[in-house]
Amino acid sequence: MTRRPRPLVVDGVVVALALLDVWAHWDIDEPLRMACGLGAAVVLLLRRRVPLLTYVLTLPSVLLSDAVVASLAALYTLATLSRPGALLFLCVPAFAFSDTTSLPSPDFDLTETRKLIALGYSAATAAAAVFLGQLVRTRHDLSLRLTEISQARDHQQLLTTQAVLARERAELAREMHDVVSHQVSLIAVRAGALQVGARDAETKDAAATIRRLSVQTLDELRHMVGVLRASGGQPTELTPQPALDDIRRLADGCGIETELTTDLPEGLPATVQRAIYRTVQEALTNTRKHAPGATARIDVRHVDGAVRVRVTNTAPTQPPLPLPGAHHGLIGLRQRAELLGGTMTAGPTSDGGYEVCVMLPAHVTE
Repeated sequence: MTRRPRPLVVDGVVVALALLDVWAHWDIDEPLRMACGLGAAVVLLLRRRVPLLTYVLTLPSVLLSDAVVASLAALYTLATLSRPGALLFLCVPAFAFSDTTSLPSPDFDLTETRKLIALGYSAATAAAAVFLGQLVRTRHDLSLRLTEISQARDHQQLLTTQAVLARERAELAREMHDVVSHQVSLIAVRAGALQVGARDAETKDAAATIRRLSVQTLDELRHMVGVLRASGGQPTELTPQPALDDIRRLADGCGIETELTTDLPEGLPATVQRAIYRTVQEALTNTRKHAPGATARIDVRHVDGAVRVRVTNTAPTQPPLPLPGAHHGLIGLRQRAELLGGTMTAGPTSDGGYEVCVMLPAHVTE
């Protein structure tokens, strides 16, 4: 992108050229003419603020002397800042008349061929300044118009993208409702029937846990479907949002023998609380899927302005269940931690278990 020169620098160059024109026609015996030329050069400093007045003030320099650069510069500026009109084109004959007339003894005889040629030359010079100024103005107007068109196109593309996303969100919500919700509802119904028909307490307890988790999943799925269907508008918050108080309930209901240790203070940001909860949730889910029979230890501490979440499980005592998995959960945890300015590490331990550790910067609010 080409950088345009600063207006102050351009004005300085224009004034310098006008002064050079006065110096080229300098005549010490005609102080009035030279004073008009110098005054016209200085008046050019006002050409951006009052272009018409500046042009009028430079005409005496053309009328009384041969210095015409200041008047042409003022006429060019007037043309760049004005739309085509009768007043603008009247400036051309005014310049031509002033340039071909000599005061204090005017000699303006149009019957002479020499005068007609000089008048035509002066008018052509002034017209060139006007046309050049109008060309620059037209270019500037076209540039603004192209910018508006580009912004309108970008806005239209944004609207189109939002419409496509809205359709995809609606389709995804429909699929989640029709497929996932139906299957989870069947699980809840069958678990309820098993809970009623089972005779031993252990089976009843397992069926109750399955039914409770199924109902909870349906509730969260219902909120998620509502969010996906809310196309456009203000961002919709997923509800209910988990907090630190829900970690104990999560550990007790995960179906794994867990040991929870936490010393977190009150006042942690909501985003940090959700990140802690999702870290523990994902780690316990992976333990339940990939390490059946293992126990887990959850250690959440606030140390030196940061929160450390460490979830460690022992080696599995049973063969893992053949459940689908693509490690997207761990990728999501790492991305969430990085967005909050933290880090996440995960890997096997020396005793055959697995450990997930997340460090998050956290400033307690009063």
